[in-house]
Amino acid sequence: MANIRDYLKEKEKRQGAATGIDYKEKIRSHKLTIFYRIILGVLLIAATVVFLVIQWRDKVFTESVVTASTPVTIVQGATVENLGGNLLLYSKDGASCIDATGNAIWNRTYEMQSPIISISDQMVAIGDYNGRSIFVMEKNGEKGTINTNLPIRDLCVSANGVVAAVLDDSNVTRINVYNGNENTEEPIAYGKATMDKSGYPVSISLTPNGKIMAVSYLYVDSGAMKSSVAFYNFGEVGKNETDNYVSGYDYTNTVVPYVRFMDNDSAFAVSDDRIVFFSGGERPVNIASNLLEEEIQSIYYNENYVGLVFVNQNGESAYRLDVYNSEGSKVNSQLFDIEYTDIVFHKDQIIIYNDMECQICNIKGVDKFVGTFEKGVSLVIPTGSVYKYITVTSDSIDTMELK
Repeated sequence: MANIRDYLKEKEKRQGAATGIDYKEKIRSHKLTIFYRIILGVLLIAATVVFLVIQWRDKVFTESVVTASTPVTIVQGATVENLGGNLLLYSKDGASCIDATGNAIWNRTYEMQSPIISISDQMVAIGDYNGRSIFVMEKNGEKGTINTNLPIRDLCVSANGVVAAVLDDSNVTRINVYNGNENTEEPIAYGKATMDKSGYPVSISLTPNGKIMAVSYLYVDSGAMKSSVAFYNFGEVGKNETDNYVSGYDYTNTVVPYVRFMDNDSAFAVSDDRIVFFSGGERPVNIASNLLEEEIQSIYYNENYVGLVFVNQNGESAYRLDVYNSEGSKVNSQLFDIEYTDIVFHKDQIIIYNDMECQICNIKGVDKFVGTFEKGVSLVIPTGSVYKYITVTSDSIDTMELK
């Protein structure tokens, strides 16, 4: 009997152990099933999102609809520009700023013969060619007035209100840098250029943070025309350098009439035979150069892309827009027939338009919309909403949405 009882006890132990193992295995299997279901669900959601994004990216719009309209009076002779999403109106008699709903933000009166303006994001500087005052404003109000005491030849402003001005001083051309956020006559940095040394400054630009200035000079050396692009750093790196000069490049037998910063680290320069790209937040260096065989008609850019417009030679369309990224690589050539008055780069969009026609494509060249406006348009401003725009006409500010 004892042996039978011992046998039964051992059998129960073995069955209990087997049951425990089987129970643990079932729990493990159940957890794995839940895990696989979660992974499958995540993959299905991700695939759905990718599908919807691709569908939206490749969607083509067939009409534009004005969803809101605000009456506004645009004074005859005034030029309208985008100032950080607000509207800047300026003429020989003054400048004003209104928001997208027509509300007046500020108004500045002056008398100028040939106004020169520079816009950087939400900041604008306005001066008179051959005048001696520069007014600095942002989209929400006035910042300061600069008195130069010398005739103004050119100017530019940074996004934080630093202003660089090219000034005529008889045999010397001065380049003064000011803090435009206050009323001042004293520059925070300055330099001078002469034709027999550095050359004449034909284009200037500031980084958005006002730290680095680029200047394109034109000069004659031994009877040959030459250009140079120089960079000046007003921060810690440049303060111990002579005249804040930190880097520069020379170009023979060409004119470089256009130099611009795209952001605090990227710049480009355009001559009659090439486009050159620079990179560096302290000492910009040349990272790419692309030779050009055709005459440039127009130049447009934003913080990510540069677009050069050419007359299209093969007859397939009237114009060709070659698009480069900030590294200097050509990413697309867009053909179009619109007799354009402006081209706007906004994120991944290119907006080509005149007063009655509009063509919107993405950076890969896919046309998203080709159509006409309901009435004559002088300015198109992209909004934070995709495919919704502010359009300015002679008597209204409209909100246009693509359908």
